[in-house]
Amino acid sequence: MDWPLLTQIWKRDAQALGETAKSPRSRELKARTASADRVVDSVCPYCAVGCGQHVYVRDEKILDIEGDPNSPISRGCLCPKGSATFQLVTGSHREQKVLYRRPHGKEWEALPLDRAMEMVADRVQKVREDTWEDRNADDKALHRTLGIAHLGGATLDNEENYLIKKLFSALGIIQIENQARI
Repeated sequence: MDWPLLTQIWKRDAQALGETAKSPRSRELKARTASADRVVDSVCPYCAVGCGQHVYVRDEKILDIEGDPNSPISRGCLCPKGSATFQLVTGSHREQKVLYRRPHGKEWEALPLDRAMEMVADRVQKVREDTWEDRNADDKALHRTLGIAHLGGATLDNEENYLIKKLFSALGIIQIENQARI
């Protein structure tokens, strides 16, 4: 039968919720996740809640990102921002290079990542050397710098915060805080 209404009546599916709702085209459709080589478990990067995500990968390219139904936090649900993670990672609007604006400059310029990382390391080293406090006026050991502080964002997970705290403490930085606690 070619007429959907007649098929619904004939198959006793008046609301078209069963097999009668399918067309030849819809029978061919498959979820884009069905062709994934592997599924990588991840955590949504947008806030400190830590909703679980499944990242579906084929040929080392992300096909889709969906909520992880086994996550005790989110149980497979994602908020609108979490649902848009795929676009964050794969969107054409995403910057693929480091942009730098010189002091008092009006234009951004592209820098190679290696050069940008060297610039950050050089500046951290210089500020640390210029502001290092080895001892206070009473000759008590300080081994610190107050010239550098860190305020982490709510998108950092526990592991990232742990590594940041270890790195900055090793550099003598004592002003380390996270937005999630403020």
